[in-house]
Amino acid sequence: MHLKIRHRTEYRYETPVHYSIQELRLTPANVAGQKIDKWKISTPIKASNSIDAFGNTYSVFVQESPYTSMMIEAEGEVQTEGASEFIDDAKAVSPFYLLQQTNLTEPSEAMLEYFAPHLPKTNSVDAVLKLAGAVQGAITYNPGQTNFATTAAQSFAMRSGVCQDHAHVMLSICRASNIPARYVSGYFFAEESPNLASHAWIDFCSDIAKGIWHSVDITHACLVDARHIRLAIGRDYYSAAPVKGVRSGGGGEELTANISIQKLD
Repeated sequence: MHLKIRHRTEYRYETPVHYSIQELRLTPANVAGQKIDKWKISTPIKASNSIDAFGNTYSVFVQESPYTSMMIEAEGEVQTEGASEFIDDAKAVSPFYLLQQTNLTEPSEAMLEYFAPHLPKTNSVDAVLKLAGAVQGAITYNPGQTNFATTAAQSFAMRSGVCQDHAHVMLSICRASNIPARYVSGYFFAEESPNLASHAWIDFCSDIAKGIWHSVDITHACLVDARHIRLAIGRDYYSAAPVKGVRSGGGGEELTANISIQKLD
């Protein structure tokens, strides 16, 4: 598919922000099944671009003059073909590093007990897809009940969450099963499901020696396809977040995010 994407993030503050640093992972990569035709990020001041340890393009900008609102926009066109298998290059982060849990993915005893019958015996695609179905069934998709700081254990306890929570629970159980897994942030094109435009899923490693990974969308319990656009990968949401930052001042914050995806042909 040929998709046009526009992602606008706006912050408003009760009082002036005196200083802030913003870190963006809003640039899709040219990877298997995904070709970037054009892409542009607009920020209040010029950002510097680098490549992080996971190979993501990230942009950083610092604001030292007081402000009460800030707009960040990313837009462009992407060609997708729906590849769900990826092979890392020699410099990629080791799969063994992605066996480690994080604060967001650490499983509870209740989680381990519940998913015990569903633990993959192998790291085959079929086995991991069955686990994805179990996670999808355990965590009801329910926007507004969780946020960026909600852990896998908390989401599981509520039996509620969104794609980010599905991904964290899936990462938790994969890693507990000795299967390397990483978080993927991105977009999902579905005209009938506008809430899913901003999306998250996971990659799991099926062959550590060869660096072969497969992408699984837990919210839909399927392999990724042409509807998915990859933005960034990391250990969990925090290391792959499209937009994150720290600030001094500002008081209360109001965040508005709008994402539109249009099929061009």
